[in-house]
Amino acid sequence: MRTAYSVETVRAAERALMARLPEGALMQRAAAGLAAACADLLGRVYGSRVVLLVGSGDNGGDALYAGARLARRGAGVTAVLLAPERAHAGGLAALRRAGGAVAGDSAGELVERADLVVDGIVGIGGRGGLRPGAAALAEAAGRSRAAVVAVDLPSGVEADTGEVRGAAVRADLTVTFGAYKPGLLIDPAREYAGVVRLVRIGLELPGEGELEALQHADVARLLPVPGAESDKYRRGVVGIAAGSARYPGAAVLAVSGALRGGAGAVRYVGPAGDAVIARFPETLVSDRGPVQAGRVQAWVAGPGAGDDAATVAEVLGTDVPVLLDADGLRLAERDAVRGRTAATLMTPHAGEAAALLGVRREEVEGARLAAARELAAVYRATVLLKGSTTLVADAGGGAVRVNATGTSWLATAGSGDVLSGLAGSLLAAGLPALDAGSTAAYLHGLAGRFASAGAPAGAHDIAARIPQAWRDVRD
Repeated sequence: MRTAYSVETVRAAERALMARLPEGALMQRAAAGLAAACADLLGRVYGSRVVLLVGSGDNGGDALYAGARLARRGAGVTAVLLAPERAHAGGLAALRRAGGAVAGDSAGELVERADLVVDGIVGIGGRGGLRPGAAALAEAAGRSRAAVVAVDLPSGVEADTGEVRGAAVRADLTVTFGAYKPGLLIDPAREYAGVVRLVRIGLELPGEGELEALQHADVARLLPVPGAESDKYRRGVVGIAAGSARYPGAAVLAVSGALRGGAGAVRYVGPAGDAVIARFPETLVSDRGPVQAGRVQAWVAGPGAGDDAATVAEVLGTDVPVLLDADGLRLAERDAVRGRTAATLMTPHAGEAAALLGVRREEVEGARLAAARELAAVYRATVLLKGSTTLVADAGGGAVRVNATGTSWLATAGSGDVLSGLAGSLLAAGLPALDAGSTAAYLHGLAGRFASAGAPAGAHDIAARIPQAWRDVRD
């Protein structure tokens, strides 16, 4: 599992470690890791042209010391000092001793001719976009053919939130020290980070951070596996209350995800029964409403439901976990969700989350972590905020889960219905809402990758690849 920590936590760990180390040792560890990453990216260090963009903080010092190491290996290294009077004195002296230079007035031209640009402008404490001078250099780096390496975090993005409030550096590689920062894993900042490489420098960090990203091994431990004595009912039954005369396909797609999600059986309730049974004859179809449909261990309500508020209310009145998606999010009464004793998992995209919070969509997209946490707190529910990086925030607070296994080809009609069915099935199989949501997002993203393989894929293609994703994780 990748765990990301807040700036405050990282700085506290750095202070504790520096108190036990000789002065400057921690910066030298960071610089050594940064220089090694730069050398790997360059391939051939000798004769390469390296430009350091150096701010006034420790990030600038890291860049200068790393530049000195590259200069000793034969690179032509030039530092562009954005605040010359406040540049790290020790790092600057080391660079000059190694044969490096300091730029004059032609900084922009140097950047555009470089093979490698090292962004050491602003550290993890930066807020807001870059100032005009730094923004011009970031723009020049973007125009050049140079590879761009960010020190700890791309300058201009916010470490704790993943927000980008102005001009920022777009890196090909970010070398981060000691711990991942939330902004490296959450959009929109994640798009600026490129590939992220963690250099361990000996920090002692708490077990729980601000953000968690599951890996294959974590998901494998969560997947439900039937035992020798299992039958379809012991494995869990998921109820799907979805679809309408106008949107019968939503019901079919939700059922397709549910059938591949680990529960032993799927019950369907709604007006699309004929379409569901024609496509999936193993489904248990009922026309008597959720309460009379038979026992289930979890419900999925809302995909393609139109204006059927009564069914959504009936599902919310049950004492089993409920997943709310699509129309279910719009139709559900806030107090009905807040008052539930069983778990509720809400799965909005940014537009739906904005409507629930009463803000503009752009506000949610620009501050996804804050939006997911606020929704979870307001509704006392677990919230899966869909997007290029999906976030899952628990009602009780704690670390937010982030998932980035998906692909842009998942942005297709019906994909979210498949995800809802899959997550609902995992709820019925006994996973807590946080685990069900994050595991479903992980599998759904992998299935999307397998289905598309770089080409368009439909929702049915994605559902059909869930078993492949499941096996990939298990194996």
